[in-house]
Amino acid sequence: MPASATQVWLDILQREPDDFRALNSMGFSAMRSGNLVLALTYFERVAELVPYASNSHFNLAFVCEELGRLDDAEHGFRAAIEIEDTMDRAWYGLGLVLVRQGRLEDAAVALKRNTQLQPMSPFGWYQLARVHFDLHQADEALAVICHLKGFEPKVAAQLERETGLIPANDHLATSRSAGA
Repeated sequence: MPASATQVWLDILQREPDDFRALNSMGFSAMRSGNLVLALTYFERVAELVPYASNSHFNLAFVCEELGRLDDAEHGFRAAIEIEDTMDRAWYGLGLVLVRQGRLEDAAVALKRNTQLQPMSPFGWYQLARVHFDLHQADEALAVICHLKGFEPKVAAQLERETGLIPANDHLATSRSAGA
């Protein structure tokens, strides 16, 4: 945020310390400048002022995740989801936090919900395949790889390289071309 915009928000906060829009903007400004601790204080205040807004909890959860405060991040993502069950990015964030916590079964549930809400985004599908692979669920991971081949073949190829899993029909194509 340009210095002049930051000054405008600071001026607003001097007049109205609980202006959640100004606090939210300052939180984003602090985050962009790399000051996550300051961003956290702004987003905590926003979540207190507008607890009914899913974005308040999402922004707070995102910063908590970046700071490694995984329990707080999980709580924030769940609060956002409780308010807005269709917030795909909150489901994705929750899935990532659960992976980092080693709670892979729960992560799979969150990432499946994310992919239902955002079916054309490769990020949730990629993470879901990784979780299935880590849970030793090769068939499920392969199903995701096959799905990704339809709209994100580069991501599917990356997963094939990382996991060593190649769909059966690809084995046939490979052996046919090798024998030709």
